Amino acid sequence: MSKITKEMTIGEILNTNPNVAPILLEAGMHCLGCPSAQAESLEEAAMVHGMDIEELMSKIAAL
Repeated sequence: MSKITKEMTIGEILNTNPNVAPILLEAGMHCLGCPSAQAESLEEAAMVHGMDIEELMSKIAAL
């Protein structure tokens, strides 16, 4: 499985591993299919939502 990075868009992440969706939804990213998800990196989205990117990456890495 490909490594997920914070520079990837949410769309790329979901294409790489759809099992990440529940983690993102639980974190408050409810618009996984919106246009922003195809353009913003995970790091940018975390910043917009006021989330700690390193904490989010830790949860994703634990999958």
